[in-house]
Amino acid sequence: MNCTESIKANVTSIKNNSFTIIDKDGPPLPHLRMKTENLTVKYGSTTGVRDVSITFQEKQVTALIGPSGCGKTTFLRALNRMHDLTRGTEISGKVLLDGKNIYDHKVDPVTIRRRVGMVFQKPTPFPTMSIFDNVVAGLKLVGIRNRSFLLEVCEKALIQSALFNEVKDRLKDPGASLSGGQQQRLCIARALAVNPEVLLMDEPTSSLDPQSTNRIEELIQELKNDVTIVIVTHNMQQAARVSDQTAFFYVGNLIETGKTRDIFTNPKNKQTEEYITGRFG
Repeated sequence: MNCTESIKANVTSIKNNSFTIIDKDGPPLPHLRMKTENLTVKYGSTTGVRDVSITFQEKQVTALIGPSGCGKTTFLRALNRMHDLTRGTEISGKVLLDGKNIYDHKVDPVTIRRRVGMVFQKPTPFPTMSIFDNVVAGLKLVGIRNRSFLLEVCEKALIQSALFNEVKDRLKDPGASLSGGQQQRLCIARALAVNPEVLLMDEPTSSLDPQSTNRIEELIQELKNDVTIVIVTHNMQQAARVSDQTAFFYVGNLIETGKTRDIFTNPKNKQTEEYITGRFG
């Protein structure tokens, strides 16, 4: 969907205080959006992720779970070449986006980061920029200056991120003037403005209050109508609420992946069961 098309308004109701597994079985999905093949990430002599092969279907949410330091964020950052910005990092294996390896030497990493957006653990608005400029920063970076087009994109991205009604009369205010939950939704709007195919979210609600967390979870359910989402979370209830697929990581290895309902009710691996039930981690 391009940025001028209508925004879908189907919002899935989520109970923030329950451990409800939502059954999301439905018709066959159009196609595979992204996959990894034997992906390994090393920092010097340390292996952060080891031989991970996993698929991400279009219009689904995949939750990455596991104890701290197990490789979830390392894996997530490999999906849009964020490790290119860290010296001494070695990547092997493949990350395929619509069948093409994003680590091919002919592929521009900046282009990949537009197609595969990232939302970080803490809200990261550009503090000296207005709300408007925060949203359209990615478009301006590639030379787009048409004011009417930028205003249209900004409005649609803010609608997608469920923030427009709260800030429509404040677009000139600094992004940093918003509350923590609003700032995180502003960062989501900034990622959506460049029309990504995949959205990566690294514990996007860990620093937010319960009400803001609920808004982000509702937003995730709405956004998956248009974009594939991969979310890292330590919150088992959140993973159960928002995801279609769940992948359990432990000490750099992908232990088990499958439908969220199956992972949480009938895991095949003992380590997965012990982590889900709180026996370790």
